[in-house]
Amino acid sequence: MSISMDNISTLLNTTASQASNSSNGLEKTLNSDLSGATDDELMDVCKEFEAYFLEQVYKEMKKTIPENEDQDASMSQMTDYFEDEMIQKLASQSVEQSGGSNSLAQQLYEQMKRNYNME
Repeated sequence: MSISMDNISTLLNTTASQASNSSNGLEKTLNSDLSGATDDELMDVCKEFEAYFLEQVYKEMKKTIPENEDQDASMSQMTDYFEDEMIQKLASQSVEQSGGSNSLAQQLYEQMKRNYNME
């Protein structure tokens, strides 16, 4: 299997598009009227927001680490791609494992229930 720069470029463009669609989808969900949502749907939205928030925090933390100047530019793109994927997975796993009463998702869920008079 041969990997060309065109394949890498296509992969990176697809990933950037998916990330943009993901954040746009979350924004649309949060801006929509959730008063008719079930408890599970509401909690899923809250967990999705918490994962997105953690992902942004992790990315900002990553920026504090000095970069390796010896790295090839094409390898840098691939490294960035896999680091972004790793950060997304780490954020999702962190949300799933936290799940306690003090998690951001739980606090958002309780506040949204109060705001939508769903109690």
